[in-house]
Amino acid sequence: MPTTDPRIDDHIAKACDFARPILERFRALVHREVPGCAEAIKWGMPHFTLGGKNIAGMAAFKKHVSVFFHHDEQPGGTGPFRQIASIEAFPDETAVVERLHAAVERLSAPKAVPRPKAPPKPVPNLPDAFAKALALTASRERFDAMPPGQRREYIEWIVEAKTDATRDKRIAQAVEWIGEGKTRNWKYQKC
Repeated sequence: MPTTDPRIDDHIAKACDFARPILERFRALVHREVPGCAEAIKWGMPHFTLGGKNIAGMAAFKKHVSVFFHHDEQPGGTGPFRQIASIEAFPDETAVVERLHAAVERLSAPKAVPRPKAPPKPVPNLPDAFAKALALTASRERFDAMPPGQRREYIEWIVEAKTDATRDKRIAQAVEWIGEGKTRNWKYQKC
């Protein structure tokens, strides 16, 4: 016995006269081909699910009915299923069955194995001038307590300086911010 939803009965009853037989035929076809499916209303339209995941759906409009298959990988999208204006124009049943079986296969297919994460970037060596400045102001402990990414941002910012004057200016600024407990990009963080 198929798992039906009375809201879909109501949806079909309210559809235009031409649409009712199309909706009923598609519904019967889905239940015949996917016996374990359940019905639901999602996004205001009748849907068929398997294990809580969407397989297919249908929608009635003023002049046509559309049936669709979730995560459909067929070229041409919904194609002949998009604008069905009469029961005589209902697509070839074998094509509908084929799409339903493909949708079920996609649900039961093993998920792609996630790529392993790249190892985190190592923290570069602390430049001597920066280490001395941190030691003079007793900010070294705060700097060492920062996560590796935050320490790396400060070090890279200082090392990327093209001139000694710029480097010294950045060291002074970094020591000040670290003393205040700020990260390198503190200005851009939300409060």
